[in-house]
Amino acid sequence: MRQFGYRVVDLLADHFAHMARRPVGAKANPARILSLFDLEPSENGRDPRELLAQLEREVLPNNLHVDHPRFFAFVPGPNNFISTMADALAAGFNVFNGTWFGGSAAAAMELGLIRWFCHICGFPSKSGGLFVSGGSMANLTALVAARHALLRDRVDGATVYLSDQTHSSVERALRVIGFAPDQIRKLASDEKFKLPLDTLRGAIAKDRQNGLRPFCVVANAGTTNTGAIDPMIDLAELAAAEKLWLHVDGAFGAAAILSERGRALLRGLERADSVTLDPHKWLFQSFECGCVLVRDAPLLKSAFQIIPDYLRDVYRGIEEVNFCDYGVQLTRSFRALKVWLSLQTFGLTAFREAITRGFELAELAERELRARHGWEILSPAQLATVCFRFGSDDEVQTQLVDAMMNDGYALLTSTTLKGAASLRLCTINPRTTGEDIVETVKRLDRFARQL
Repeated sequence: MRQFGYRVVDLLADHFAHMARRPVGAKANPARILSLFDLEPSENGRDPRELLAQLEREVLPNNLHVDHPRFFAFVPGPNNFISTMADALAAGFNVFNGTWFGGSAAAAMELGLIRWFCHICGFPSKSGGLFVSGGSMANLTALVAARHALLRDRVDGATVYLSDQTHSSVERALRVIGFAPDQIRKLASDEKFKLPLDTLRGAIAKDRQNGLRPFCVVANAGTTNTGAIDPMIDLAELAAAEKLWLHVDGAFGAAAILSERGRALLRGLERADSVTLDPHKWLFQSFECGCVLVRDAPLLKSAFQIIPDYLRDVYRGIEEVNFCDYGVQLTRSFRALKVWLSLQTFGLTAFREAITRGFELAELAERELRARHGWEILSPAQLATVCFRFGSDDEVQTQLVDAMMNDGYALLTSTTLKGAASLRLCTINPRTTGEDIVETVKRLDRFARQL
């Protein structure tokens, strides 16, 4: 075990120490990579050192390294080594964190972190939540609580409001919990890619006139496309007046509230009924680590708690917290450990500085792009995200993504904004240097002019 474990740690340390000098990763050819693993497992076993060598050769290089300092695609996953080792401990000791009976210390640590998250988001003392796999499960968990609290789980005639910039996981969650497509009001965003209040008011009024039941507004605290933040104070006022649940999808951006700039941008978050955030994004944790917070924690318990006969020994102590009562999973891993260990190791100042650095890197990228002829900024740098394009040909934007992938120095991806193909950079990795940004823009510019 030690020999194998030391070799794994060596691989990880080497990855963290040297990734900046290596390519951002690769996307394997399906025909070739599928054939490597379309085999029956060995009957009699193989030497794990041989298998590790195969992983080094065939698996680890043939993925995109989302923790790479020049991975700017989608929302990067800039984890840290302490978080990685915490996952090894949680997995090695196989900690069960579904009930207090099975994992009391794990539950206590998670409870403490959830209370801290609630505090930094401005939630009251009765609030609570839990760690989940990511933003998709966090959004689903919050919307189940909303459905139970306001609709008593009867969705007929109920309507939900969100912008066309809302993450697809919200719409998927609504489908899973029983909402038909014609109950979901996907409203066109404004020129800044935010949910427009007047359009929202009109949609709610129209649905009420037609005998429907407006029930929930979903706001964005950092859209994946542009980093846009919906007007949360105004949305909170509207939701309160209309007696609607206000859910804020902050999977990407809510963690920025730790920084001074983030707090200013996220004013109004404290008035939400539920919030999601992903520590595996802007809090630099390894996958999977999402989080959901609910203003009134008992609403989660009311929505999810089921007490079967075989858990009779679990429900003896009234002060014991069983996280299986607050979400979908009974079997839960010890996700809180990596968050706790890395926060305690580096300290909050380091996290605040790292978040602020993300803002600054996107602004540097915007300046570099504006300084070059032919580039158009479609959405200025906000929340560590900047969107832009070269010329007017949508196909050129796609070809630029492919050129950067083939080059291997850095990677970005494209999206569509108001019908136009757009390139985007998301710069939340604190390992990214200013030189990385400048050289990435230089290469983009060179490839664009070659195309």
